[in-house]
Parts: sequence; structure tokens; C-alpha cells
Amino acid sequence: MYLCTQKDKSMRKYILADNQELTRFALENLIRQKGENDILRTTDKAGLVQLLKEHENAVVLLDYTLFDFADEDQLLIVAERFSLSEWILISDELTPQFLRRVVYSSHQFSIVFKDGPLSEIHEALNAVNRHTRYLSQRVLETIIIQQQEEETPSILTTTEMEIVKAIAQGKTTKEIAAERFSSIHTVTTHRKNIFRKLGINTAHEAVKYALRAGLIDPSEFYI
Repeated sequence: MYLCTQKDKSMRKYILADNQELTRFALENLIRQKGENDILRTTDKAGLVQLLKEHENAVVLLDYTLFDFADEDQLLIVAERFSLSEWILISDELTPQFLRRVVYSSHQFSIVFKDGPLSEIHEALNAVNRHTRYLSQRVLETIIIQQQEEETPSILTTTEMEIVKAIAQGKTTKEIAAERFSSIHTVTTHRKNIFRKLGINTAHEAVKYALRAGLIDPSEFYI
């Protein structure tokens, strides 16, 4: 196991691998707020690899979706090559398949979404300083939902049935999330899965399908 001494920590570099200037500026300020000033920047994979050759234990803050990695295999190969490095992936959108592959393949990666709360970036930065990783709640929920989907690909899950009922009662996504103590994103993901499974596009169609299939009691709903 790699142990970071105080001297090592003071020499540790932060590599900003993000092609959005505004995002780089914001991340740089967050890092400086934590008393870290050794910040480097790169705009492509070749430059990133070169910087990692010079600073093998660097922390890489990467927007995977905007960078020039061809796929997650390339990303994982680079991370494995520089095994002392730690990564914080910060992107607008990452597929469930990508998240599962990266999370299960390597403990070097912390993951947050750009549209998440600022506190998650702080948590991720704190985690890498402790040589642990941070996965945002949305990341964890996305992986769990994907797992459930793979286990029951052709039928609605119990959770999805409950959400169909709530939709039929005219409840909004926000209201459903509050009742279930879930995030709005989680409920939205469930809705997308329901629509995909049923081959429909609207909430009205979802309720009609559920009624025809006998999944819900017609006396409870108004269509």
C-alpha cells in the first residue's frame, strides 16, 4: 500500500483535465481554498500521460465526456499504468454501464456530477487527500438501479409498480421523491426505465397499460 508522508503530500500535484475554461477556473479555486497550489492543466490524453510520467502520485480531475479517451478501457489502462495516481471524475452525464465498469474495476476513482451540489466536490477532494474514494449519492443510486434493471429486465419491479401508482394519482416527480425519501434524479431514472420497458412515451400511456395489464386497481385512479 502506498503511504503518503507529509513531504510527499506537500509535493503532490493536481492535474485539471477539463476542456471547459469556466470549469477549470472553478476547480482551481476550490483546490486553492484547501491550501493546495501545485496545479497543472492539460487538454488531451497525451498531455495527461506526460504529466503523470512526471508526477505519478498526482490527483487528476477529469471530465471524461469532454476528453479524448476513446472509451473506458483507455481510461482504465492509463489509471492502472499510474497506480499511485488518484482520479476525480466530474462530468455532466455518465452512463450506468460506464459507472459500474469504472467503480468495480479500480478504487482509484472518485465520481461526482457537474450538476450536483458543490459539497460533493469538496467531499471528493477531502477523500483523495485521505487516499480513499468518494462516490456521490447519485452515482450509487444509478449503479443500484442498473443492477436491479438487469436482474428483472422484462417486468416492472416493486418500486416501479409503486411509482406507476403514484403517477396515476397525478403526483409530480418531486412529490414522489419526497414520499419515497429518494432524490428527484432517482425517480426520474425509474420513470425512464418504466417507459422503456413498456414501450411508451407518456405518463398517461403508463397508467393505461397498467390498468389493461391488471397491475393496478381501476377504482383507485382517474384517467
